[in-house]
Amino acid sequence: MTSINPCVTCGACCANFRVSFYWAEGNDAPSGYVPAELTEQVNPFYRCMRGTNSSSPRCVALQGEIGGVISCSIYPKRPSPCRDFDISINGSNPACDQARAKFGMAPLITIVEVA
Repeated sequence: MTSINPCVTCGACCANFRVSFYWAEGNDAPSGYVPAELTEQVNPFYRCMRGTNSSSPRCVALQGEIGGVISCSIYPKRPSPCRDFDISINGSNPACDQARAKFGMAPLITIVEVA
């Protein structure tokens, strides 16, 4: 059975939400990994990905067209909110559905193959 990750043709979450995370995830902290130059300070404890702290968010690391061919330029070094954003939480993710709707895309559904 082949599994296709629908995120590679979506990207709506990256252009819908502010991506905030603890400052120490930045690579200017001893164990950080997120490129600090792609972030901005939210407060003394939190940063966000540049481009997401606006009324029309779009993450600076997002490359491509929403709903088309899309990718994250820092995928292996993406912050925890991106790592934790699951396309399917018990079969659905209301935040994913909300982001997809903003760009005219239908909610994702789980298809179970029966042998």
